[in-house]
Amino acid sequence: MQDFPYLSVLTGLPLLGALVVWCLPKAKPELAKVVALAWSLVVFVLSVVMWVAFSAGGERFQLRESYQWIPTWDARFTFAVDGIALVMLMLITVLVPLVILASWHDADKSRRSIPTYFALLLVLECTMIGVFAAADVFLFYVFFEVMLVPMYFLIGSFGGHQRQYAAVKFFLYSLVGGLFMLAAVIGLWVVGGHTFDWAALTSSEFATNTGRWLFLGFFLAFAIKAPFFPFHTWLPDAGGAAPAGAAALLVGVLDKVGTFGILRYCLPLFPEASRWFAPWAIALAVIGIIYAALLAIGQNDLKRLVSYTSIAHFGFIGVGIFAFTTQAGTGAVLYMLNHGLATGLLFLVVGMLVARRDSSNIRDFGGAGKLVPVLAGVLFFAGLASLALPGTAPFVSEFLVLIGTFTVNKPVAVIATLGIILAAAYVLWMVQRTTQGNLNPALLDEPRMRRDLSVREKVVVAPLILLILFLGFYPKPVTDVINPAVQATMQDVGKSDPAPISGTTTEAAVK
Repeated sequence: MQDFPYLSVLTGLPLLGALVVWCLPKAKPELAKVVALAWSLVVFVLSVVMWVAFSAGGERFQLRESYQWIPTWDARFTFAVDGIALVMLMLITVLVPLVILASWHDADKSRRSIPTYFALLLVLECTMIGVFAAADVFLFYVFFEVMLVPMYFLIGSFGGHQRQYAAVKFFLYSLVGGLFMLAAVIGLWVVGGHTFDWAALTSSEFATNTGRWLFLGFFLAFAIKAPFFPFHTWLPDAGGAAPAGAAALLVGVLDKVGTFGILRYCLPLFPEASRWFAPWAIALAVIGIIYAALLAIGQNDLKRLVSYTSIAHFGFIGVGIFAFTTQAGTGAVLYMLNHGLATGLLFLVVGMLVARRDSSNIRDFGGAGKLVPVLAGVLFFAGLASLALPGTAPFVSEFLVLIGTFTVNKPVAVIATLGIILAAAYVLWMVQRTTQGNLNPALLDEPRMRRDLSVREKVVVAPLILLILFLGFYPKPVTDVINPAVQATMQDVGKSDPAPISGTTTEAAVK
């Protein structure tokens, strides 16, 4: 089982499926949808087998593959996963089939080819898997850049209002970040012994100033992708214009490449620079938590509101990463997974509501729960998960981040906690204005607003609800996989957890 090339096959399968779907006749759109869904389910089954083959107590990186690519640069097709990458790969393969099913009619009104839409979703899956599975810095950079292309076309060709503006803004922001990374990648190759191999580079030592400049090049690219404040302004536009399914992948997975990149590349490759920049990174993360939450409260567009909530959530992830404790780090990685599930569900449900009204403006709703009570109930649940209600998966990760941060930086933990209060405000106010209160008479004139969740839509939301509840009460299967990778990353940075203060040592510890 360990010898099977899981990662290369997992990366290549969606691309092959995209070619098959793209070649299908435009006159048979239903066939394209069915083939895309079936193909994504095959990828999901393979990822489950890969999860079983991964040993949580084994080596840090497993399922390694390496193939010659560009000998002159010592660039190779090298794939390997640790626990952090593994959970992100599982998130991708879980979300993509659900997004395809939820997007069944998203492209029907478009003048574009329906097979092209679903082929782009599979191409996007290929690039997302590749960027998390890469263990060669140059290969990672290639997937990091190519990943922009399918999302650009999904937004620009199949999106809603101001889709072209949003697509160009998304592409330009990401491209600028990619240029910073390219400069850092070239510099890393020059001073790192003319190699792109991650394992070899982590054993290299860089001069202090060199390491800090290289760290900054990578960090700027990842901060834009995440996005952290003040590099966030592209996300509300892209999330608001993208089709609901594409937006769920954009916020649920693509943005995680930023925080994953910090954990995989910034911290292990440049430990001294990571420690030096940590206070600045935490400051940006804390500002993002409060600032984005306040902006979310003032939004009247449902999709933009959900996008702003994600910026706030990424602030928590940033705090967890740069707190440099195992608890906070594990919470940050778990937050990446749980945010993908909860916000993915929220975006998909918002998309279902918007499709019934042909509007994402909150003012066009009001009392919708009287007409679609099940849909309103799922929206309420997704909102509660997004604000990290106890019993849902995001609560566990948020709690770990705050506890792990509190042990080393109490003021930051206290300020970040204010984000929880603001989250309750923007989520509950959104639910109140859309599904509660007096019924908007205009909704009665819209026949689609009288149709509650269909069987297809129930199949989409049910797995996400079950996963959110299961991981909310029993996260151990995931934390057992994450913990060893987080501990190894903390060792790379040269940080260890603070010693616990007991009753007999409190006075000495304080002194």
